[in-house]
Amino acid sequence: MRESSVTPAGTCLGLTAHKYGHGVGALDGWRFCPRCAGALEPADGGLRCTACGFAMWANSAPGAQALVERDGRVLLGRRGLDPSAGLWDIPGGFLDEGEDPLDALRRELREETGLEIEPLELLGMWTQDYAGRSVLCLTWLARPTGGEERAGDDLVELRWFAHDELPSPEELAFDTFVEILELWRSRERLSPGRE
Repeated sequence: MRESSVTPAGTCLGLTAHKYGHGVGALDGWRFCPRCAGALEPADGGLRCTACGFAMWANSAPGAQALVERDGRVLLGRRGLDPSAGLWDIPGGFLDEGEDPLDALRRELREETGLEIEPLELLGMWTQDYAGRSVLCLTWLARPTGGEERAGDDLVELRWFAHDELPSPEELAFDTFVEILELWRSRERLSPGRE
């Protein structure tokens, strides 16, 4: 399993945001301004063009994902593409610019699982390295409300897992999933069959 360090990063609406070790950034390797082709230099946590003064920062990309629950089980999908091809993923994806997070969640779950869902609760927020970017993962608990279950988009297989059948950490696509699924497992044990 890939190493990560976990430290609380703050709270929002009573939820804990989790910070995982990074080392990637959207601006890593940038040398020239996208506006005027002038040289870039580090400035105030980002980059600034020495010619035109244009400034840019590497912010985390927002993503929405859901632990879809049914009959005491959670739905995971096997990734068909890198990063982490062949490993188990929590269904979800990136928000389009200006898209509401819950609209993005419903769209991504429809694309990846064929299911219509009802978000029940915001479970928490985690940051995760993904293909050279930092992603702020907004993670919900949800239940299916319709649709036809089928793997789609970058998932090639779907499977429902009970709390005692979850994949091992080495079989999970991203480091944050260990903590997210353990949180789900502990909540499910306290209130089995919750829907």
